[in-house]
Amino acid sequence: MSRYRGGIGQWSWILHRVTGVGVLVFLCLHILDTALVVLGPDHYNAVIQLYRHPVFRVMEIGLFASVLFHALNGLRITILDVWVGLMRFHKPLFQLEMILFAVAMVPVTWIMLRPLLR
Repeated sequence: MSRYRGGIGQWSWILHRVTGVGVLVFLCLHILDTALVVLGPDHYNAVIQLYRHPVFRVMEIGLFASVLFHALNGLRITILDVWVGLMRFHKPLFQLEMILFAVAMVPVTWIMLRPLLR
């Protein structure tokens, strides 16, 4: 008896959900930290100062990666939904998506990490 081990479609589905939740969590936190302005500039500035820590810079790269993957995967899903005949190409389209993801992530990662390397 063989076990189902998933495939590109399953991993794409899981990553799409995980990145979607990650972006949603970021948006909620962003709304909360912006709302701190109501408590006064000292509270707001304290949180903004916390965001300047190098750990948050790395987390920003993760945020960008999540948004980028979610957007590219959403485009791929939309294309497959609109042009159903392309469904037989879902694996090559996912591979193209990953190539585009990597091509975009390399320079963005370099640009975002460069201040930490100085």
